[in-house]
Amino acid sequence: MAITHRNLSETHIIGPETKQVVIRALQCPALNLRHINHVGIADAAFPYEMVRTNLSGAYMMACFSGSGRILLDGKWQICREGSACLAPPHALHAFHATRDSRWGFCWVRYEEPAIQKPIITSSSPVLARFDPGSLRASILGLHHEMESDASPAALHHWVELIHLYVLRFAQPWHGNDRLWKLWQMVEKNPGENWNIEKLRKYSHCSGEHLRRLCRQHLGRSPMHQVTFIRMQRAAELLSSCDEKIETIANHVGYQNPFVFSNSFKKWIGWRPSEYRMKNRPTARAKFSGEKSDIHRQTPKSEISKI
Repeated sequence: MAITHRNLSETHIIGPETKQVVIRALQCPALNLRHINHVGIADAAFPYEMVRTNLSGAYMMACFSGSGRILLDGKWQICREGSACLAPPHALHAFHATRDSRWGFCWVRYEEPAIQKPIITSSSPVLARFDPGSLRASILGLHHEMESDASPAALHHWVELIHLYVLRFAQPWHGNDRLWKLWQMVEKNPGENWNIEKLRKYSHCSGEHLRRLCRQHLGRSPMHQVTFIRMQRAAELLSSCDEKIETIANHVGYQNPFVFSNSFKKWIGWRPSEYRMKNRPTARAKFSGEKSDIHRQTPKSEISKI
């Protein structure tokens, strides 16, 4: 089935057999300190279904029992017990419970203002192994505290623990400087003609070892990771500057704007022009009267490539 905004629209179906606990920032102001919109724990059953087409912040889900289907990176995948997924802002993603399995998971949803350091970086996983026990216990601790005296100090500590466990999953490469630097290099030069040989060379490991590490820690192949970085940079530019789509396509490594448009739609869920239209009011308010984001932030040596 083709994945487009026409057959996957904003959806929120809980179902009578699903049980969940949700804590929102409106109820717990301590969450606002980490720009968290809400956290929760669910024991989901069919027909539980969530489709999000344009959330403004990162979204992490960690599975502690059963399994369910998730749509990320433009494809459906299975999220099983002992794994977690991470959805970037403004990307199409969906979560469906299946008929043959209950699905236990906890989640954290952020609202990321422009001035905040992003939760998701170029080295963040989309789907990877993760022990959800500590994150689940922290959300339960916050819930129990909310149900009792709601001590401000205790609420703060529970929120800090929740944020810490999200960061631990979202930034896995900090213990491996070579790989962290590799993705930083790709992020700074998305228009480079990246291939597996060049990635292998800069990571100082064999191509097969690099593939294994990427699958294990990111849930993507090395070249899919390159595409992820390019799509995130393109989304940022489409919502923050008025450059032509063809120029943005070239900047992130696509000489053919039609190929770029198809790739962007698969990964983000919208055509570049549609995505820009959805995000244009914010972009104009933020960048009105300023130079184009590409020319303002890109070194002169890179502008010549565009």
